[in-house]
Amino acid sequence: MLKKNWILSVLVFSTLLFLAACGDNEASGTKDEDEKVQVVTTYSIIYDIVKNVGGDKVDIHSLAPIGSNPHEYDPLPEDVKKTTDADAVFYNGLNLEAGNSWFNKLMETTGKAGDDAPVFLMSENVEAMYLTTEGKEGEEDPHAWLDIQNGIQYAENARDGLIKVDPENKEVYERNAEEYIAELQDLHDEAVAQFEEIPEEERVLVTSEGAFKYFSEAYNFQAEYIWEINQENQGTPDQITRIVDLINERQITGLFLETSIDARSMEAVSSETDVPIRGKVFTDSLAEPGEDGDSYISMMEWNIKTIKEGLTQ
Repeated sequence: MLKKNWILSVLVFSTLLFLAACGDNEASGTKDEDEKVQVVTTYSIIYDIVKNVGGDKVDIHSLAPIGSNPHEYDPLPEDVKKTTDADAVFYNGLNLEAGNSWFNKLMETTGKAGDDAPVFLMSENVEAMYLTTEGKEGEEDPHAWLDIQNGIQYAENARDGLIKVDPENKEVYERNAEEYIAELQDLHDEAVAQFEEIPEEERVLVTSEGAFKYFSEAYNFQAEYIWEINQENQGTPDQITRIVDLINERQITGLFLETSIDARSMEAVSSETDVPIRGKVFTDSLAEPGEDGDSYISMMEWNIKTIKEGLTQ
């Protein structure tokens, strides 16, 4: 009987020690070696950047699915649960998630709205560009990631956010970020070299939405568009007339259509000017897995190649 009581006491004591250790881990924010950091991102491009920095230490859920418009999004019940349980949330900012205030409402609903909440701004330290459309002057243009140098800043911010919520894996995040940033820098340098082969007066990039301001500033293009920021995704008669006149005046030889945009407005412009659409480019979303453009690097490689070939035909 004494032996049985002793064994029972040892088992109870061991259980208490185990529960106390678990409690200490939870209180300190540390994770077991095989437990991944639960991350939520607002759309697919940020998803991919954080995934490259986090590697196998993170489990990521993207809110706006591939091919959707992150400017305006209606979170699903699954999104609410994932965000409530998340160790970290990464968002673009620069007015991207501001449509219907969906992101702010989601943060309030899921308890992630406080100053100390693990919510990280990917565009922190990026120099913002602004809209010029009447009634929207002064609003930030969100498409900073289309300048690969800003993509590097996003990767640095992803690294710092992950280290903050998971300091035990700091070296992993630093190593992953260093390797990823080196790839991005090589791609930026390649873009500069490729576009220098296009005569400067021919570097006019015409798209449906004015998403390429950051891109054009980085790679010495003139950005032109039918409308400036996605609303109904269709151009007004005045907008169509303006871009048609500009195309004829500048003798532009190629137009470009975004993968996530309704084609009708650009097709009307092409028909009116007899200038062909040279290809599709990525702006707000990656391609489906397994297709060209299914990662941030792949989508930017696609854009560089498509624009270079489209303007040199």
